[in-house]
Amino acid sequence: MIQFDLSEYSKLSDDEYKKEKRKLLIELVKLQEWVIRKKKRIAIVYEGRDAAGKTGSISVLSRYLIPQKYNVVHLGRPSKNESRNWFARYAKYLPNRGEIVFFDRSWYTRALTEVTMGYCTKRQYTYFMNHVLEWERTFQKKGVQFLKFYLSINKPIQQERLHRRASSPLVYWKITENDLRMVEKWDMYTLYKNQMFDRTSSKKAPWVVLNSNNKKIAHLNALRYILQSFDYTGKNVPQPSALSRGLNNYDITISGTTFNNLSYKQYKKLRQLSEVEK
Repeated sequence: MIQFDLSEYSKLSDDEYKKEKRKLLIELVKLQEWVIRKKKRIAIVYEGRDAAGKTGSISVLSRYLIPQKYNVVHLGRPSKNESRNWFARYAKYLPNRGEIVFFDRSWYTRALTEVTMGYCTKRQYTYFMNHVLEWERTFQKKGVQFLKFYLSINKPIQQERLHRRASSPLVYWKITENDLRMVEKWDMYTLYKNQMFDRTSSKKAPWVVLNSNNKKIAHLNALRYILQSFDYTGKNVPQPSALSRGLNNYDITISGTTFNNLSYKQYKKLRQLSEVEK
């Protein structure tokens, strides 16, 4: 598991955010062109609690991408057959060659919401946890590259966002009884979340935890992580000078050891070394 956290930058201005976002989105378009040309297959998973900002982050990242060559998958409640054939439900949505696919919740719903709410049996949950990495490796051998993001928010922030949503005449319909029940099961969800991190974070596809208490910072972190994960043509990712202000705010966890308060250069070097060791 990797913690990629710039949450200390609480005073990021709108102008700084817009400038940084524009630079990174330009690079993301370059990355997509490389994916198309080299026929790469990239699956970007977004998981997190209700109101963590998954849909919004995907919307920001995908805004300027070539529409024909990316897809956003957001599946609703599974049928009985889909619940019994869980992996098959998602396999058909994995990216084709030359395509990027964003999953707004994914097969990992079984490891989080489904087991927390009792929507799957313990046997189904156990089967999933025992076989998910094997399933991913099957597609990795076929060229699919997985990036797995978990957007993390604290309880007061979630409650504030849900309250604003419920009070809005435009998006009140997004609040469901299920959302409210999930809030009540915060601790149980946390238990299953930690089990997911421990058992389903692999060398080729680790869980990347983004602090989403500040959505803007989460957008930028997701962009930076994606861009640094690939050596695409014309790569020119700017140093985060607009954000750093001389502070050291990067964290990374390698083999169970967490390195805190790193500069961007230190973080980048440690990540490169960890990948060499793999």
